Amino acid sequence: MDKHGFCQLNLTMKKLILVATIFVVLQTHAQSVFGYWYGTASVKTNTVASNYLVELILQPEKENVKGILSYYFKSTYRSVQVKGNYNSKTRELSLLNVPITYYGSLSNMEVDCIMNFFAKLRVAKAGSTLTGTFKGLQDNKYMCVDVNFGLSLDPDMSKQDSVLLALRTFKEVNQVWKPSAGDTLPAVNVVQRKVINYVVENQFKERENVLIDEIEVDSDSVKVDFYDNGEIDGDSISVFFNQQLMAFSQKLSTRSLHFNIKLDPAKELNELSMFADNLGKIPPNTALMIITDGEKKHEVRLSSNLEKNATVRLKRKKR
Repeated sequence: MDKHGFCQLNLTMKKLILVATIFVVLQTHAQSVFGYWYGTASVKTNTVASNYLVELILQPEKENVKGILSYYFKSTYRSVQVKGNYNSKTRELSLLNVPITYYGSLSNMEVDCIMNFFAKLRVAKAGSTLTGTFKGLQDNKYMCVDVNFGLSLDPDMSKQDSVLLALRTFKEVNQVWKPSAGDTLPAVNVVQRKVINYVVENQFKERENVLIDEIEVDSDSVKVDFYDNGEIDGDSISVFFNQQLMAFSQKLSTRSLHFNIKLDPAKELNELSMFADNLGKIPPNTALMIITDGEKKHEVRLSSNLEKNATVRLKRKKR
């Protein structure tokens, strides 16, 4: 082989090595649980269905992993550090001894269940997901029933610098928030009527509608108030009732976005949907919805993003 042929062969080998290296790096990254995950968790028994909104930030370290788990449940926001193990071959993740609020806790007395988190990573073109279960420890598994969850990776939030900053600046939080007397004065009082914004309406149809809750009501009409569910960070929403736009580009705060809603008697189920105009400074877009049905109040925690709408169904009780 002459010198020219040898140089060409050497160059080809270098290219093959580079391509193989890039492939290995991409495959390793695809199988990682690194990043920002969000979704819901739920408990279903014969008598009750309880939902949690969950956010998880993970930083793997070889076979170990550490991170921050945050969740909303009823009137509580909780944020704790978590540690565990990740097996990249089986794509199985476990986080140990995680305090989760017992689904049957009363509003004035919450009880923790110490649970283990078990998840399986699934990678697809549509996006990566973590699905699995919080399981009670051996000595409390009969009271602390399984909490099933499904989390999706947010690629835009899963930047190395953002994740490391969140881990460095973490402070454990256990907060209970309810609107004060001043907060119950609405910042915006919206009249129930169809408004037109073709851009928002088309985007709403393109996004997936995720059912958060179904509520039975006694009245023919209800009062609905939206508040920002966490730190006031510029979240802006649009609101749809039975697929029709009622308000758009409304900023959430501690003062309510208020609606008086008359239910459609021709429908068995009436739907209220929250569309995220943006994600604020702290994704996803989260809100506390309070539905007032006569003297009854229903609190629902909503979470939406640029791919999914949050929907609540209202069902009129049969007389």
